[in-house]
Amino acid sequence: MNYEFNRNWLIAKFRELQDSMLKVLEQLDDEHVNWRPNNYSNSISNLIMHINGYIKERIEKGILHRTISRSRDEELGAIIVPNEELQQLIKERFDFVISTIECITEEQLDAIQVVRGSDRTNLDMLHQCAAHFSEHVGQILYIAKLRLRERYKSLTGPIKPKL
Repeated sequence: MNYEFNRNWLIAKFRELQDSMLKVLEQLDDEHVNWRPNNYSNSISNLIMHINGYIKERIEKGILHRTISRSRDEELGAIIVPNEELQQLIKERFDFVISTIECITEEQLDAIQVVRGSDRTNLDMLHQCAAHFSEHVGQILYIAKLRLRERYKSLTGPIKPKL
């Protein structure tokens, strides 16, 4: 197992996700981040609070064996969170994830946690978190584009159509 490769890949991925969320939140106001397209959809605030809950459950509890409190229903319920608070949460929580990955031992990476009745290594769970968070970041970017329309500033620069 190439632990150093996995560690470096995960750190880079979580930094990329953090950077994308912060860049898009800089373009939005409180109304934008709390807007829901309908009662069956999530707001940007919901998605960020859900990511935070997932960090608590899979990393704090699952990897570091801390006692945590999480309410998935509250994360995805009708909530209003100021944009500034969301930005601070993203900075703190992703810095926590990255520092955990930097400090975790190979033995801890290989340790098992039970997730929905299945044994998973902590390394596997970190990769699963990266994939899960990537999906939600995509949703966050899409909601931002819906709200900002032509004012949305791409995080990667303009895409030029092929002629």
